[in-house]
Amino acid sequence: MSEDIKRLTRFVDDDNQRHIDTAMGNGVYDGLKKALEEHQPKDIVDILKASGLRGRGGAGFPTGLKWSFVPVKAEKPKYLCCNADEGEPGTFKDRLIMERDPHMLIEGIVIACYAIGIRDAYIYIRGEFVKPADILDEAIDEAYEKGFLGENILGKNFECHITVHRGAGAYVCGEETGLIESLEGKRGQPRLKPPFPAIVGAFQGPTVVNNVETLSNVPWIIVNGAEKYAEVGSERNPGTRIFGVSGMVEKPGLYELPMGTTLQELLDIAGGVKDGKKLKAIIPGGSSAPAMSPKELDTKMDFDSLMKAGSMAGSGGMIVLDETVCLVRVTRRLLEFYAHESCGQCTPCREGVPWMLRIVRNIELGKGKMSDIKQILKICDNIKMRTLCPLGDAAAMPTEGFVKKFKSEFTKHIQTGECTVGGPLGCDRRPRKIDHH
Repeated sequence: MSEDIKRLTRFVDDDNQRHIDTAMGNGVYDGLKKALEEHQPKDIVDILKASGLRGRGGAGFPTGLKWSFVPVKAEKPKYLCCNADEGEPGTFKDRLIMERDPHMLIEGIVIACYAIGIRDAYIYIRGEFVKPADILDEAIDEAYEKGFLGENILGKNFECHITVHRGAGAYVCGEETGLIESLEGKRGQPRLKPPFPAIVGAFQGPTVVNNVETLSNVPWIIVNGAEKYAEVGSERNPGTRIFGVSGMVEKPGLYELPMGTTLQELLDIAGGVKDGKKLKAIIPGGSSAPAMSPKELDTKMDFDSLMKAGSMAGSGGMIVLDETVCLVRVTRRLLEFYAHESCGQCTPCREGVPWMLRIVRNIELGKGKMSDIKQILKICDNIKMRTLCPLGDAAAMPTEGFVKKFKSEFTKHIQTGECTVGGPLGCDRRPRKIDHH
């Protein structure tokens, strides 16, 4: 059984940790002091590479490698964007860090800026996160007062500034280029790549975009070393991760555990399925991750293992669905979300997702036909890897997963006009307005 390892969450129960004096008393900013006093910028990048830290936003790309793509010398200013949008359904880990330990995040940002040669950083935060944004603004002011932000930080020839930028509620702005467009004051739509942000990003300058949890790992790594960081987890997936558990479990919440913890272990730590019900499916990495069946509970929750199993680690948000849940209804509800959040720039996503929604809704209402199943899978194939950003994939992958792994539920709706489950969590047969865009 994996044990709860407190690295990022060790002080979240302290109500005063959000204030800089308490945070400093608990060692926050020691990593920044060590970075500036003992290391050159390139050393920091090399330490991050050696640690094996992979991005915690969803893609799992090696953080140090990502930093190394930014040119050391550039004609235009370089920028860092902290992705605090956290719009993935089932995900709520970044909010915890921002509300309970904001200085840990600020320290990680400043160390990253020192390593890459950046003066200006932005925290792009989800517009609905009013409380975390206010807390961050207050923490940033405290960091300026203590000399951890501004000019000549800790007496060194290093200047860094952080601005909190509040988003406007678009899921697609969680994608790094959509985030950059929104940051620049434009409509939040993904850019065509290449060029990649490391070369042409915010305000046309080289830019690094990292997730809140990713950057919050940086101070711990600098203080304790790359080897110590990699002592937990696996070779290709080192460190801990904050897993969010929601749905039909006895103890929903956030658990910091080693990468590679299995689905079964995490389910057990969260108290098991609520009220002793039978498990039907688990979504392992936020709503865009294909669901896993009860037969796959021994799968490790790391980037490589879940990818091999046909799903993905995504944002680390595990959603537990029990026997009372109709998966046709769940599929319909997910498609409603993604159809609504599509920016409309790409035809496969703009047209394909609402098309799948109409088909699934008809199946849910008992008006489907057997050819609909084949049609849904064909639409999924025509969406995946054919859009500017992963939003189309985020709709197609879980839809394809539900239809393939739980085909019997869809066929029963079609053949009998009845749902496989009853009660209030079964199908909602009231007609709904379809968003045709």
